[in-house]
Amino acid sequence: MSIIKSLMAKPWTAEQTLIDNRYSGDASERPVKRLALRVFLAVVAVLFILLIVAYAGRMGYSDWRPVPQLSLLWVNTGALLLASLAFELSRYALNHNRLQTMRVSLLAGGALTIVFLFGQVLAWRQLTTMSYFDITIPAIGFFYILTGLHALHMVGGLFVWGNTVPKVWNNFDRAKVKQTVDLCATYWNFLLLVWVVMFGLLFSGDNLDALLKLCGIK
Repeated sequence: MSIIKSLMAKPWTAEQTLIDNRYSGDASERPVKRLALRVFLAVVAVLFILLIVAYAGRMGYSDWRPVPQLSLLWVNTGALLLASLAFELSRYALNHNRLQTMRVSLLAGGALTIVFLFGQVLAWRQLTTMSYFDITIPAIGFFYILTGLHALHMVGGLFVWGNTVPKVWNNFDRAKVKQTVDLCATYWNFLLLVWVVMFGLLFSGDNLDALLKLCGIK
C-alpha cells in the first residue's frame, strides 16, 4: 500500500476494513522485519565505520605499533566465508523446494560460524602469549574492541539460527522459515563484509596509506 493510499484511507468504513484485512498477519510482518533488519544493519555499519576511522586516526601518531599478524585470522576468514556461502545455499535451496539441502546447509552455516568464533577466541589467546602483548597499546586495544563487537553480533545471529534449526526438521510454516532464512543470509553476508574490510585494512599487513586515504585523513 502506497503512502498516498495510506493517507487517504478511511479506517471507519466497511470497505477500508476489507482492504486492511488483506494486509493483516504474517504478510504485513515480513516487510516490517526486513526493514527493521536494514535499519539495524545501517546502525551497525555506522558504528564500525566510526571505529575504523578512529583506528586510522590513531595510526597517524609516531608511537603507533601495529598488531602482529596472526595467521589464524586467515583460517577464521575462510570459515566465515564458507558460513556465509552456506546460508546463501540454504536460501537458494528453500526457494527451489530442495528442503534437505536447505536443512544441511543451514546446519553447516551455523556450525562454521561457531568454528569462526572459536578461532577468534584462539586468536585472542594467542595474542596474549606474545611478548609484545600489552592491552594499553592502542592497536591491541582496538583489535579486541573491533573483533569483540563483531563476534558479539555473530553470537546474536546464532540465537536466531538456533531458534530456526529445530523448526525445519518437522512440518513447518514455509513462509515464516523462508523469511528467517532470508534474513539470516542477509545478516551473515553483512557481517562477512564487515569482517573482510576490518581484516583487509587493519589486521592483514601494513595498510596504513590505504586506510588513511579511505578515511580521508591523508
